[in-house]
Amino acid sequence: MTRADPDRDLIARTAAKDRAAMHALFARHNVRVFRFLMGRVRNEATAEELTNEVFLEVWRQASRYEGRAAVSTWLLAIAHNKAMSLMRKRSEDALEDEVAEQVADAGDDPELSAQKRSKAQVMRDVIETLSDEHREVIDLVYYNEKSVREVSEIVGIPEATVKTRMHYARKKLGELMRDAGIDRGWP
Repeated sequence: MTRADPDRDLIARTAAKDRAAMHALFARHNVRVFRFLMGRVRNEATAEELTNEVFLEVWRQASRYEGRAAVSTWLLAIAHNKAMSLMRKRSEDALEDEVAEQVADAGDDPELSAQKRSKAQVMRDVIETLSDEHREVIDLVYYNEKSVREVSEIVGIPEATVKTRMHYARKKLGELMRDAGIDRGWP
C-alpha cells in the first residue's frame, strides 16, 4: 500500500481553487522558497515579494503541475525563474552598487577573522563569494537537499553541468576556507 503524497494532494486541490489547500501549501513551503530566494536576491523585502509571486503563480498554474518532480522541486523551479527574471531586469548600475557594498573589509587578515567568527559563519561568508551559479547549486544540494536530477530540473541545465558546477564550487570552497585559515576538519 502506497502512502499518498500530501503535497501532490494539496496541488490537486489548489488546482480546483481550494483556498484552504493553497494556504496549507504555502504554510508547508514558504520558508524554504523564501530562503532559496534570499540566496539569489539578497534582499529580504525582494525575497518576500518574490515568494508571494511564486505562490500566486502556483495558485494560477496548479493545474499545469505534471507530477514529474516533487512539489518542492517544482516550487523552487518557479522561484528560480522569478529570481532570474528579476536579475535580468535590474540595471547594471544597481548590480555594481550591490557588489561594491558586499566587498569585505580587508582590515583583518584571514587568521584573525577566523578566530573572531565560528567556522559556520566563515562558511556562510565564503559561500557568499561564490559565483551565482555555484552558490545556487550548493544551496540546492546542501541546504535544500535536492538531488542532481532535481537541481537540473530546477535550474534548467543538464545533470552533467550540475555535477561540474558542484565539483568546481566544492574546489573553490576548499580553497577559500583554507585561505580563511580553516582546515577541512570540523569539530
